[in-house]
Amino acid sequence: MSLQAISIPPQSATVKGLIVILHGWGANAQDVAALASFLNLPDYHFLFPNAPFPFPYAPTGRAWYNFPDTYSSLSRPEFFDQPELVESRKQLTEWLLSLEDLTQIPLSRTVLGGFSQGGAMTFDVGLTLPVAALMVLSGYFHAPTRLTEQIQTAPPILIVHGRQDQVVPLAAAHQSREALLALNHSVQYHELEMGHEIQPIVLNLMQRFIEEKVFSSNSLA
Repeated sequence: MSLQAISIPPQSATVKGLIVILHGWGANAQDVAALASFLNLPDYHFLFPNAPFPFPYAPTGRAWYNFPDTYSSLSRPEFFDQPELVESRKQLTEWLLSLEDLTQIPLSRTVLGGFSQGGAMTFDVGLTLPVAALMVLSGYFHAPTRLTEQIQTAPPILIVHGRQDQVVPLAAAHQSREALLALNHSVQYHELEMGHEIQPIVLNLMQRFIEEKVFSSNSLA
């Protein structure tokens, strides 16, 4: 089974890279596809996949997995083997690996990002693949002790989180940052005065990160 995705082709004949963004719990690809119009990145191909599972509380929503009763359960080692997470991990990995044939853009020029649950999936899958960079917005680690065991190398990582986030605690961002820094990975970290959301300043940070840290003139040479 392959993930269904919204594709927004580049506006330029010269394609610099591919940007994949994963939606959060209960949203869908259409919700995050709007971000493409607010990012001034005409030389990039955008893809926005739908999560594989239906959202139980809204007919148009999708989920990468159903949330446990408490947020703390996400940090337990056994959550790494939760059946829906295992299936989403498998489908997302296979889909990402298929994109080079579909787009003619290699993983080495692909940026993977996500919001909230999509950010957690970005960490989960992106840290095991040779992508160009990761962008995690209001996200978190699944079972940190299990996830960090999977990390061999990591690309540049952007983490953005709101200090007033009432959905994913700010402590989750601190935990992710410290775990990655302890493994000597490159992390650009921003805490903002906002809640569980993507404000214009977040889009500015994403664009600058892609242009300056990922696909700078030096990296394109």
